[in-house]
Amino acid sequence: MDWITLKGLRLLLFNGLISHMKSLPYILLIDDHALFRTGVRLVLTTSMPALAVREAESLEQAMEGEPQAPVLIVLDIQLLGLNGIDGIGLLKRKWQQTPIVMLSSHSDADTISTTLARGAAAFVSKTETADKIVRVIDGILHGEPVATKIDASKRSSTRSLETTPSNLTPRQCEVLDFLCQGLSNKAIARRLALSENTVRGHVQAILEFLHVGSRSEAAFVARRQGLVD
Repeated sequence: MDWITLKGLRLLLFNGLISHMKSLPYILLIDDHALFRTGVRLVLTTSMPALAVREAESLEQAMEGEPQAPVLIVLDIQLLGLNGIDGIGLLKRKWQQTPIVMLSSHSDADTISTTLARGAAAFVSKTETADKIVRVIDGILHGEPVATKIDASKRSSTRSLETTPSNLTPRQCEVLDFLCQGLSNKAIARRLALSENTVRGHVQAILEFLHVGSRSEAAFVARRQGLVD
């Protein structure tokens, strides 16, 4: 067999493998850290060989060009652009029957409660073992109820469900946290992947909510009321 024929055969085999992979039921993994995605993909493909794993680094990328619905979505909270919590609704509108497992390093009670209220099927901390993550995903795929325990000890001592400002959005709470750290609007915009004008609007809403006239006053009042660490 000459080199050209061998090369053509390899190409046919490769294309056939790619076509087979695209036809498999798949889990959609959305996380902006490539190294973490690689680790999770290896764990899932090893534990669930009948399923493919497709990756996206953002919600925008995940929503593009995927006509076939995934059997399950693994979604991180901190993403470039739209965050995972705000993206649950978009994913649910596109794939109504697809369960979503939130996988995040933020495992406080507020975050868990919010994600479940938005429609996530389960929440798993990134600090959990690979076996635990696989068990949760496998349980959901087999229709088993998966209880997500909300540990009261993980509730922030200075920002619990009861002390979270009821008239501030989750995004404005994030802006308030960064504001209290002394970050400028430009720095906050960079951290949250927002425009400076959007951050400026959030800051104004925070000042009005706290009945103060400056950022320093806002930080002081927020700390005194236990709204931030």
